Formats: sequence, C-alpha cells, structure tokens
Amino acid sequence: MELKVNAVMLRAVDYGENDKILTLLTAEQGKISAGIKGVKKPGAKLKFAAQPFCFAEYVLAKRGDKYTVINCSECESFYDLRTDINKFYAASAAAEAVFAVTYEGGECAEIFYAFIRALSEMCAGSERLPLINFLLFVLEKSGYAVSLENCIECGAELSGEEKLRFDMDAGAFTCFGCGTGAGASRVTYNVLRKIAGKDFEEDFITDDGEKRALRLLKEYFTFKTDNALKSLSEYIRLI
Repeated sequence: MELKVNAVMLRAVDYGENDKILTLLTAEQGKISAGIKGVKKPGAKLKFAAQPFCFAEYVLAKRGDKYTVINCSECESFYDLRTDINKFYAASAAAEAVFAVTYEGGECAEIFYAFIRALSEMCAGSERLPLINFLLFVLEKSGYAVSLENCIECGAELSGEEKLRFDMDAGAFTCFGCGTGAGASRVTYNVLRKIAGKDFEEDFITDDGEKRALRLLKEYFTFKTDNALKSLSEYIRLI
C-alpha cells in the first residue's frame, strides 16, 4: 500500500549505518514516522528529503504499521534557513514547538499551514517576529493562549503599571501588586501586544524587547507542555 502526503520534515534520527527515521508533519494526519533508506550515503537520491524543513510530497510505502519513504517531490527546501545560524535555530525552535503539540493521526491543518507561513517569512526577512507570532499561535491552538488584556485579578488596564507579573497557570499578565507570578517587564507586555496586532505603548518598544518576549514565551511553553525547546534557548543566546 502506498500513501502520498504533503509534509514538512520536523525531525530526523539516525538508524543503522545509512538510514534515518523521519518525523513528518502533515495537515490531515498530524505526525507520521517513516524510515528512509540510504540517505546518509554520498549522492543518495533522496538525501534532500531528510533535510531540515523540507516541504515536499512524500510517497510512503506501508507495511504493517510502519512507513518507508520510497519517493519524494520537493515543493520548497527553505534552503536559506539552513545557511544562516540565527534563522536555523529560530526555525528549529518552531519545529520543536510543533513536535510538542501535535500527534500521530490527529488533524492539525491550522498549525501545519501556519508553520509553512512562518518558515517562508523567516526566509524572506528577519526571523524574530515570525517566530514570536508563531509561538503565540501554537500556544493558542493548544489551549494555552497568552492573555494580553487587562489585569486578570483586578481588571485594571496595565498600560499605567511600572512593573507587571506573569501568571504561568493562567497565561496572563497582572498588576505587580495583584498577582503572585514572576516579575515581567512592561516592555515584554507591549512587544507581545504589538506582534499580536493590539494597541501598544510605543515608548516601551525597545531593542531588546523581542528577546525578552521570547524568554517569557519559552518559560511559559515549558511550563505548559513540559518541553524545554532547546533550540529556542540557543536562539535566545545567539541574539
């Protein structure tokens, strides 16, 4: 039995001397694990199919409950993401987030297409904003949306607060005096509001604001999913 799927290569693990096990993300069936033979050999015909972020039509042979890649037609390689170290780690962080919140056999069309868009935007320009925007989207679709509205404790607007807190359980900002969460900067709050398309305070958009926002999103993602996003840690270190 053969199966054709449009998929993005999320993860590759060495198997034996020349083979790999790929984790592919599809819109209709979520993650699919598939072996691919001989791709570590020089000049292997399907070597490209095991490259990070390869977006392609994969032809899979099914035997029992296992899949093997037997052919592949590339749609987009996202090559620029593999030649720039910052872009590579940003894209890897997005891929890790996808891996953590998707499942085998589970439809995930919205996340699939958002992931493709994020990779395209990272190729075309700066990778920071697409990454932050994608992480916010993935958290929302996973049931862990970040609230960027008023204080969840007293309902007050947060624009006048000098110091804020972020409640990990609720995924929301609070006044510093109301909440019990870790301290969070007004800069982080406003950068996230800007990226989310909400009103924001221009005076609190700083050069290091995106880095601060990524730190908070990493901590929150780890808290909610128990996934450390190692590539995101490295990306934050680089920028």
